Amino acid sequence: MANFPFQRLQADLSSLIQRTPAGDRLPSEPDLAKMLKVSRATLREAMRAFETQGLIRRRQGSGTFVVGQMPVIDSGLEVLESLETMARRLGLEVTVGGLEIEAKLADQKVAGELGVPLAARLTRVRRVIRENGRPVAYLEDTLPEDYFRPQQLPPSFKGSVLDFLLQRGDPLTVSRAAISAVGAVAEVARALEIQRGDVLLHFASRLYAGDGKVVDYSMSYFIPGYFNFHVVRRVERG
Repeated sequence: MANFPFQRLQADLSSLIQRTPAGDRLPSEPDLAKMLKVSRATLREAMRAFETQGLIRRRQGSGTFVVGQMPVIDSGLEVLESLETMARRLGLEVTVGGLEIEAKLADQKVAGELGVPLAARLTRVRRVIRENGRPVAYLEDTLPEDYFRPQQLPPSFKGSVLDFLLQRGDPLTVSRAAISAVGAVAEVARALEIQRGDVLLHFASRLYAGDGKVVDYSMSYFIPGYFNFHVVRRVERG
């Protein structure tokens, strides 16, 4: 049986969001739950659908804000491209914020993903991708230090490790990615200005060079609603 009370709640929320100018804050969660006569847990569940569409944005400690619709970054997954390249092809402008480049030692998980010894020296690059000032993705690349050193980066480096490696002429061959939906951990939630536990689209990828070695292990987190990834598959005839 259809959940008509929940559908009515979503319809009421949709009407409220449409009436609220972009940039304005919605009533607080307790006030909104009281106004709509639902529990806070039910309210959060209903609001999540609007957040994944990019219609509202929850900010830790500040409240929930209505945002104007933004263009969706639409791309196939058959060819590996940086977000900057995707956006440029679609005529969108993205910027990079919170760029952090640091040395670290390989823990057991990363050592296994990169095929390097435990405690091997690595370089980690983390940054936030913004479209029209809004955080839409959080990216983290980890590479062996002897393959990627921070001092090799030019002053024009804007955050795309893939583009840097391609421009350097590295013989990259293939990327293998595991794609899943995950809840935002505290660090990623802060970077994307969302709530801890909010659902994100997650890519865990390994980038291979021509000799078969993994040269980059990356973790990418995308806010649903701002991206439309798709795969084109050939029909195999027996």
